This record gives sequence, C-alpha cells and structure tokens, in this order.
Amino acid sequence: MRELLIIGTGFAGLAMAIQAREAGVDDLVMLERAGEVGGTWRDNDYPGCACDVQSHLYSLSFAQKRDWTRTFAGHAEIQAYILDCYARYGLRPKVRLDADIVRAQWDAGEAVWTVTARDGRRWRGRALVSAIGALSNPAIPKLPGLEDFAGKQFHSATWDHDYALEGRRVAVVGTGASAIQFVPQIAPKVARLHLFQRTAPWVLPKADRPFGRIERAAYAHVPGLQAARRARIYWGLESRVLGFAYSQALMKATQNQGLRHIRRGIRDPQLRAKVTPNFTLGCKRVLLSNDYYPALDRANVEVVDAGVEAVTATGIVDARGVEREVDTIIFGTGFRVQSMVPEGMIFGRGGVDLAHAWSERMTAYKGTTVPGFPNLFVLAGPNTGLGHSSMVFMLESQVRYVVDALVKMRDRKWASVEVRSDRLRAFVAGLDDKAARAVWSSGCRSWYLDRSGNNTALWPDFTFRFRQTTASFDEQAYAVQTLAELAELAATASAGDDAPTPAVA
Repeated sequence: MRELLIIGTGFAGLAMAIQAREAGVDDLVMLERAGEVGGTWRDNDYPGCACDVQSHLYSLSFAQKRDWTRTFAGHAEIQAYILDCYARYGLRPKVRLDADIVRAQWDAGEAVWTVTARDGRRWRGRALVSAIGALSNPAIPKLPGLEDFAGKQFHSATWDHDYALEGRRVAVVGTGASAIQFVPQIAPKVARLHLFQRTAPWVLPKADRPFGRIERAAYAHVPGLQAARRARIYWGLESRVLGFAYSQALMKATQNQGLRHIRRGIRDPQLRAKVTPNFTLGCKRVLLSNDYYPALDRANVEVVDAGVEAVTATGIVDARGVEREVDTIIFGTGFRVQSMVPEGMIFGRGGVDLAHAWSERMTAYKGTTVPGFPNLFVLAGPNTGLGHSSMVFMLESQVRYVVDALVKMRDRKWASVEVRSDRLRAFVAGLDDKAARAVWSSGCRSWYLDRSGNNTALWPDFTFRFRQTTASFDEQAYAVQTLAELAELAATASAGDDAPTPAVA
C-alpha cells in the first residue's frame, strides 16, 4: 500500500509530488490517463495557444525558469517547462502513464483508497489527491443534429493537426479564451469563417512581447531581478481584486479601455455593435488579445450573434433560421468546470459518489476536502479558481495545506482525516457573503456559476488571503481516526465474526 496516490500530472500533480517528497512523503504514485505528463498544457496545443498570466508568475515558486522567451509564454514553452521539472526532480519513476482512472473507492475498514484504471491495474493508498483540475474534460454542447454532420468536427482541446484548414468553410462555435487565440491564426487560411457568438466577451489589450537576449541573461544572472519581476507582477494583478470583488464601479470604469480596443481593431460600426459586451467587465472571464478584433474585421469572417439552433449534414442553422454551409466545425466552448469529477469515478464513505454529493452544489472546505470522503484532497477544487491572477499560486497554497496534513497523519499515526460538515457550511457561508458583492454576481451567466447561480469556481478575495487560510492543516476542523482506533475496530469486528450465532427462538 502506498502512502499517497495522485491522479493527474499537470501543474497540480507536479507541485503535489515535489512538495510531498520534500517533506519525506516519498512512497507515492502519480497516475496519468494520457501517454505523457503535462495536463492542460499537453492537451491544448491549438494554433495560438498561450497563457494569459505572465510567464514569471505562471510557474512554480520553488522551480523558477530564468529564460522565458516572452512575457506571456506559449503552450509549447510551458509544456517544456513542465517536462523539465519532472526530469529535474526525478519524478518519472513515480509516474504511471496510460492509467485512465475509472474508479476510486474508499474502504473504511482499512482506511485505504483503492484506485482502478480502465485496463484493470489497481493501486492502494492511504491518501488520494485529485489533481485532475477543472480544465481537463472538454465541453461540447448538445446541438440538435450534430451527429448527422458529414464534415469534420473537433474541440480546441483535441485539435486535429493532420487536418488542413486551407480553403475550408469553417464554423467556430464559442468566443471564449481559446477561440480568441485560434481564430486569428486560422482566419487567414480558411476560405470562410463563421464565428457563432452567444455572448460577446470583454477583450483587453495584451502587453505581450519577446524578451531580448540581454534581458533574458539578466534574469538568469542578476541576483534578485527575477524575484523582483515576479513580485511586481503578483501585486499588480492582485490590485485588480479591488474591482473584481470589492467595487463593481471600478470594473465599469475599466470598460472604457475595452471599448477603445474594439474601436481600434474594428472599422465596421455594425460589427463593433455585435462584439460589444452587454455586461459588466469581469462578470465573465476577461480575455487578452491584440489580434482578435482585427481578425473579425476580415472580409472572409462573419460574426453570427443569433446563436446555434441546429446542425445539419452540411452546415449550421442559426436561431433566425439561416443555414450556413460549412465543412468544418471547431468548438471553442471550454470545459465542464461545473462537473469536474465524472459521475461514477470517486466513491467515499458508504459508497457515495462524489459527483452525486456535488449534484446540488460543488463545495469543498478550503477548496480541498469534502465531508464523507476521508483522506481525499482535491486540488483546483471548488472556489479556488481565479479571474485575475495565476492558478499556480493557488495550487501551491493547497499543496502546502495537503502536505501538512500528510505529515501530521504520518507523525501522529492518524489513519484518516475527514472534514466536519459544520466547518464546511461555515466556510461556504463566508464565501457566499464575499461573492454577493463581487462582479461575478452582477447578473450575467458564466461558467463561474452553477445552475442555481452559486459561484462554485472562483475565490472571491485576494490570493494572499487564501494562502493565509491554507497555511497549516487545522485538525480541529476534522474528525480524526488514529491507526490504533482503526486496529481496535478491526479486532472488534473480527471477534464479532467469530462469535457463535445466537439461536433464533
């Protein structure tokens, strides 16, 4: 039996494994469903894919890369960084590839998690960390007639690089973070591009540029220079929380920058009107791009703001009944954030399915632990997402909390820890109080909110406060079972099994 099982090998799994081993928790296995590590940055390799957080902050604090090539790194450079970290910290022997986990089951009698892969392989561990994240399962809308479409279709997260787009009539469904990156890349290649927009996003300028040779050398060799840049980026982004979570008036003032960006990028007044958002900046994810609006202004690009009504064998019908014939459909529709854990995958105490436990609302204490699921720790869990800064910072905060729990379990001989329901309720109530004044609650619909309008995705405060909240494992919030208590229960159960069966009168 292992001390720790980790599902997922993206940033979350990587940070978890490194920090656990640094703390002496070395008996661990990392389980990856694909044939290579990397998570989101392995899968998302669509044209133009890049991060919207500056490189020097979107990286592990304890494994800094000193030779980033530009302000906002592209997917290939980030994936190369992740692979380098696996090699540098000697994690490859800990990884089991092509391990598509289909079931994780808690055994209360032994206080052990049993994890089963699709190919039948099994692993048992005292603690289980879900590092699958919220951006791992693509969301494809259930459009009437989609199964009848005779052309090519794929999601941005499963881009088909063998399929040539030159001369194609392409429909892009969705105008989120991925679409604004790949649309400018493919627009010059295709014969015709129809962009189906349900809601126009706010898109701001992206202060992106390559780092010169001298600048990169300075970051590599001048003591403290990179740390200073990282700190400057962090506090600059952190200041945005004042608008996101405390004053919607500040966000409305920032909208003028977005409106100027539209005017500079698009000449046609009617097209400008189509792409001008009708909600407060920040209510949905704020996007960054310098070439999105000019791409929409091309003669071969059409923005369809009527929505998709149905798909036929040869095209897409919009909500006004107009059909556009296309031979390719690309979905830029994001991920299933509100159902990050598939149904039938993780079963806790009493065989309860985590997906069912979250059917009404996804909640987790400090975004990490759930009542009824002892020794399960969820990274990038509910209310740990951000709309303004680096998720890597949040992941590292959670990892420190989990590592402290694992060390205390080992040193104090605890068999299991399970968060108390009342502590979770109090934590969520505090989040709801903060979220009520945030811009995400200003009336628009987004993937931040569940179907009841609850913010289940974002942390509604400064990230340094989350770091403070997760600074140490607070065992008083948990029901703790010791190894001695577990052994005593097992002995009692065994004695009961051996006792003679009483006669039935």
